[in-house]
Amino acid sequence: MQLNHGRSIKIKRVKKIYFSLLILFTFFVQGNSQTIETLRQDIVRIINVKNALVGVVINGIDIKDSLSINGKGHFPMQSVFKLPIALTVLNEIDKGNLSHNQKIEITKNELLPGLWSPIRTKYPEGVTLSVSKIIEYTVALSDNVGCDVLLKLLGGPHVVTNYFSSLGFNDFSVKINEETMQNNWELQFLNWTTPKEANKILITFYENKKGLLSKRNYDFIWNILKETKTGKYRLRGQLPEKTIVAHKTGWSGKNKESGITAAVNDIGIIFLPDGKYYIISIFITESLEELETNEKIIADISKSAWDYFNTQ
Repeated sequence: MQLNHGRSIKIKRVKKIYFSLLILFTFFVQGNSQTIETLRQDIVRIINVKNALVGVVINGIDIKDSLSINGKGHFPMQSVFKLPIALTVLNEIDKGNLSHNQKIEITKNELLPGLWSPIRTKYPEGVTLSVSKIIEYTVALSDNVGCDVLLKLLGGPHVVTNYFSSLGFNDFSVKINEETMQNNWELQFLNWTTPKEANKILITFYENKKGLLSKRNYDFIWNILKETKTGKYRLRGQLPEKTIVAHKTGWSGKNKESGITAAVNDIGIIFLPDGKYYIISIFITESLEELETNEKIIADISKSAWDYFNTQ
């Protein structure tokens, strides 16, 4: 009886330890599964108090670290479309149809006064630049003249759509150039994508598993994206100063009659101190907020994501 009783006590102790470990494990699993949900709730709180439609998609390296809010909604890209344009040009370079050093003349007549253009500011009488330099202006400084020069070089916006369609990107459309887009408010909606598709584009070309970019072009475009000067107060707005952010922005301005802003966007890859990274696309449309508020929405969401991934 003594032996059996001792054995019974041991069994009870083992069961108690096992039960405690089970509770701890369950708490740990639930805690982890709720963490991304906590980030979602933080983002929803940021969005819900603003008079704007916001789409957000975030993908971490681990599939559990992903979320989507209005991720399948159609949002006007505005200057975000300059990244796919640049990628299409780089594809043509890799195929041998164009070259980095190819010289392109930009005439004074192409330097339209209504378009944002650091090229025009620097070369008001016109200039001849290499394809590489025009891509740099177009992506890093969001130059609208440079953008339209690249589209003309490709043969038109449809070439960009066709290329991305051939890669399986179906929630994506480029129909018009910057000149047309900036001169007609309604037409900007012809150049659209979804936050989910934007993230997919970033992931596909960053991981480059299909070898879509040669090493030279891969290094070229990602170095440009890391040096992007626009959107200082968006994705990188509240992040530590030395954080590496490879991104592309877009902005429509405000409609003077309705007071609506059709697009304040920023998509990119944010690199953590440990070398890992996450992909984030934020699109804002139908906004009655001021530009500063729209940019703060993006910055607040970006900071929440940063805090989440730095605690994993």
